[in-house]
Amino acid sequence: MTTVVVVKKGDQIAIAADSQSTFGDTRLGAGDDACWNKIFAAHDGYFSIAGSAAHDLVLQAALKKVKNLDFSDRPAIFESFRKLHPKLKDDFFLKVDEEDDDPYESSQMTVLMANPHGIFAVYSLREVYEYQRFWGIGSGRDYAIGAMNAVYDNPDLSAADIARIGIEAGCAFDVSSSMPMTSYTLEKHKK
Repeated sequence: MTTVVVVKKGDQIAIAADSQSTFGDTRLGAGDDACWNKIFAAHDGYFSIAGSAAHDLVLQAALKKVKNLDFSDRPAIFESFRKLHPKLKDDFFLKVDEEDDDPYESSQMTVLMANPHGIFAVYSLREVYEYQRFWGIGSGRDYAIGAMNAVYDNPDLSAADIARIGIEAGCAFDVSSSMPMTSYTLEKHKK
């Protein structure tokens, strides 16, 4: 349970996340969590995960173990997560079972990433999406996406401003998200 957003506007790319972890009916806020930042840097960009908190350290470790990963576009990201999947199973004991009618084994995580090439999400069956303006994941995503949609065209707002507004909306209405937030910005590669 979380709210994580990415925004691309002009030459700026931003990623932001709330700070709350939830374990059933128990919430762990930033005031009690020594490691509440849900965003980590890797491969010249930033990653964040929605789903089990266990995925955070696992994905960070797996990204260091597997060589020749590329996160520059949809096909490259797909191939990188395809390479990661056996490592997640063999080295980190990922349980791949979800629904009996799923066409592929699940990686059990949703990943949002921002890098100089754009803003992307990878879903549990390794579906890769690239977004033009913004997106969100986690239990507060609907509130965040709605808020970002309402303000995106305001010329006075940067990608970081819009990401902040998305996280604030997620935290205002989703019981599994709370402030403070973490946010990072980077410049988009010019083509």
